[in-house]
Order: sequence, then C-alpha cells, then structure tokens
Amino acid sequence: MGGVNTEVGTDQEAGVVGADHASDAAGTGPESGFDAALRERLASGVGAARAAVEEFAGDGVGEYLGSAVEAAFTTTHRFDADLPGYRGWYWACVLALVPGGDLTVDEIALLPGDDALVAPEWVPWEKRVRAGDLGAGDLLPPSDDDERLVPGHTLTGDEQLDELAAPIGLGREQHLSPEGRSAAAARWTAARGPEAEIARSAKYHCGTCGFLVPVAGALSRMFGVCANEYSADGQVVHLQYGCGAHSSVEMPEHTGSEVSEAYDDAAVDVVVLPQHLAATARARAEADAAAAADENSAETEQSEKTEPDAEG
Repeated sequence: MGGVNTEVGTDQEAGVVGADHASDAAGTGPESGFDAALRERLASGVGAARAAVEEFAGDGVGEYLGSAVEAAFTTTHRFDADLPGYRGWYWACVLALVPGGDLTVDEIALLPGDDALVAPEWVPWEKRVRAGDLGAGDLLPPSDDDERLVPGHTLTGDEQLDELAAPIGLGREQHLSPEGRSAAAARWTAARGPEAEIARSAKYHCGTCGFLVPVAGALSRMFGVCANEYSADGQVVHLQYGCGAHSSVEMPEHTGSEVSEAYDDAAVDVVVLPQHLAATARARAEADAAAAADENSAETEQSEKTEPDAEG
C-alpha cells in the first residue's frame, strides 16, 4: 500500500456517484489509456480504501458513500465520518492505478459535505470592529496603511484646509485624505441624505434652515450640523436633507379644532323593515282572531242561559 498524504485541501468536493459509474473529469476518456478495466479495478478497491482509512483514522469510519473519478487513473472512495462533532463530514481515500501497476493509496482526507458543520470564515481582528463597538477606555489605533489619513506635511486636497494649514500649520501629524472624505460623505448621505423618507416628504431642506451650523472645508458644500433639539440635533446632515422642524415652517392659520355639527338626537328617522311589518300584521291578525273567539264564546254562554226561561 502506498503512503498516505494528509496534506489535502478541503476544496476537493465532487459529487459522490455509485461505485460502477465514472465521472466526466477532463483527461479520463478512453483515449487517455484509462480504460474500463482500470476503472473497474479502482472501483472495486473499496476494501483497500477502507483499510487505509481505518489505519489512518483508527476509528470513526462509517458506511460507504460511493466513489467518483476526479482525475485519470484515480478513483476517490468516500466513507461517512462517524466522529463526534463532525456531522456531515466524510473520509475521502484516493486510489491510483496505472497499466501494469499495483493499486496504491494516494491521499486520505477528512472533508466537509454539503450539510457539514464547519467553522465560519476567518475574519482578521482589524476587520471585526464595527461602527458603535468602541466603548469607554477602548483603544482603536488606525492601521499604518489607513487610506483615510495622509501625513500632516502633505496637501489634503481640501483647498480651504490647505490654504489655512500652509501659513500657520495645524500641528497635526495626519489629515483626512480625499478617500477618507469620500467615505465619510457616503456614510453621512446614507444616514441623513436627500433619499431619506423624512427628507422626501419635507417642504424645506436643511441648506436653507436657520438651525444649520456650517462645517469647514470641502465637505461644507454638502453637509452641515443640525442644531435643532427637536430634530437631528448634533448630527451631520446633507444640505438636501429636511424635516418638518425647518426654521421657515409657519403655523397654519386655522390651528383650532374644527367644531363638529351638533347632533339632534330627537330628529331620528324611524325605518320600518318589511319583516317588522309582516310580524306586526301577524300579531294583529292573531289578536283579532282571539277577540272574535272570545266574543263567540260569550254569545254561546248567553244563549244557553236564556233557553230554559223560554221553555217555562
């Protein structure tokens, strides 16, 4: 049996097929010399593949999952990995065979299947921090190649800032770069820009509002700071942003509540439904019938009393 190579990547995932079927991998056609006889010998090497995996793994080799041809003169046999914590993983054993040669083991690897539980993609530390994560006492130094910053002795690209910094010097080691300004502008526009729902429904924009505090530099052409405590107080807003608390908003002329028309509860329209009329008619007929019956009964009693007197 050949040597076992465990240095195999986890990207060698191919569809598992039956042991008597070959894949359509490039270079595995009959013209390559990889004929049906070699395929059959490789496909029938399930026992050799299992023995190699069990020798390597010790235990945890489950049921046979099938084989696949992924390269010429090779066949990959797969076995379920019956290991704690490795649900959905499988053992892959690559067998090789050349004309006139012996069956050998090329590689053995433990690989994740489609439903395997795998670790999340590694995220470097400097990319894990998100906006809002910084707390009291935390330190978050910029990286050495942070494109948002440029050295203080270079021009920033902001004409107003460069004109001021040149004669007097700002005493800062670094300034905001054009890339840094662009990134900030994109964030601020997304948060409080012209496309915000409140801005689309506003009559006036922040660029004409008395509560807007201007900012210096190139960003002043697009942004300012809101100073209205009932709106975006202390937040950077786009000049085309807006809300209902603009300084030009006027109180409507009629501010009182409308007086509703008095309701006359005596003026009620009585609506008699047909079924009510029918019920009333039936009740009246029953009452008339009962009265007639009573009258007939009384007359009968009276005639019975007067008949004896007539005989006497």
